[in-house]
Amino acid sequence: MQHSSDSLPHKLTDNSVVCLMAPTASGKTSLAYELYDTGRFELISVDSALIYRDMNIGTAKPTAIELARYPHHLVDIIDPMQSYSVAEFVSDVARLIDECHRNGKIPLLVGGTMMYYMALLDGLSPVPDSDDSVRARVEQWRREESISALYDYLGSIDPISHERLNATDTQRITRAVEVYLQTNIPISDWQRKPKQALAHNPNQQWHALSVMPDRPWLHNRIEQRLDIMWNEG
Repeated sequence: MQHSSDSLPHKLTDNSVVCLMAPTASGKTSLAYELYDTGRFELISVDSALIYRDMNIGTAKPTAIELARYPHHLVDIIDPMQSYSVAEFVSDVARLIDECHRNGKIPLLVGGTMMYYMALLDGLSPVPDSDDSVRARVEQWRREESISALYDYLGSIDPISHERLNATDTQRITRAVEVYLQTNIPISDWQRKPKQALAHNPNQQWHALSVMPDRPWLHNRIEQRLDIMWNEG
């Protein structure tokens, strides 16, 4: 869909959700701010780096002044040592979309993390979140007996995942064992179930707005941004 920033707000229904997708340094942030200034939108960050507090170097995070003028949901929400899954992101976005609509605003999702957008638009397998106690048990097991013990166990309860995963893939092996211990269902079975996507909500109108600049112009902009980052330390 293609609209100018002036006409876009007037063409959208109150139950709309807008995804502003574009490469880094393409100007999507400026466009998002322009749309925010119309008074119809709230900004939700779709960026896997901006979620972390204090990670302000090399992430192109909006400045404190910008964030005060243009508030973003899902910026500076966790510490760098904390984990934040794609499923948690999707859950947070679902909650924020409802809040925006209750406030009479249209959620404007802006960022460059395509993994997050794919989760929103294409959906995730309905694998349940890990229980904290199960996660702790599996982590203790890994520490005491190494990841190879978990990998061998995975071979006995989920041969499909065992075949698919590398023996050193600690994160995915651990997750697969957690899911089985929690549900008694192999994660490969969960992953075969139909995906669930927020964008399929029949009560919402989802729109994708793409900014696709010419590649030479974009490469020049990226070089300029890198120079600015170096100059700012």
